[in-house]
Amino acid sequence: TTGASSDSDSSTTVEFMEDNPDGGCHIYRNGYYGTDMSVVEGILEVNIIQMMNIQMTENQAENSVVDFVVTCQGSLPTDVCTVVSDPTCQVSKSVVCDPIVVTDECLLTIRRAFEGPGMYCINITLGDDTSQALASALISVNGGEST
Repeated sequence: TTGASSDSDSSTTVEFMEDNPDGGCHIYRNGYYGTDMSVVEGILEVNIIQMMNIQMTENQAENSVVDFVVTCQGSLPTDVCTVVSDPTCQVSKSVVCDPIVVTDECLLTIRRAFEGPGMYCINITLGDDTSQALASALISVNGGEST
């Protein structure tokens, strides 16, 4: 863009200049530019309000299963991703993403399996077409109990 100026009706005149590499000529284009802008609220905040261990039968006890109750504020999410990492939150152990349907209130339960007892970092991301929000927690999974 070589310049922009305003005229009396507050429309903007934009002049474009393009180089033609073959002949060194310039192409000038003059005109008016207009656009519409939509402001969306987005997902503003995510909170993990409860973590509950799910009792499994002995045959299913290979993995520890935990339910996370999550709330959010702002627009309603359309997908959830959960990243389970080591206690330093540096080395990812698993990533699970799922579409979700939230109708009225942003309150959902997310069930995730852990490979065994130990400390884990959990990142839960709620997203929609225009935004994402993240909540993190450090969880201790003790082969049947979570804190």
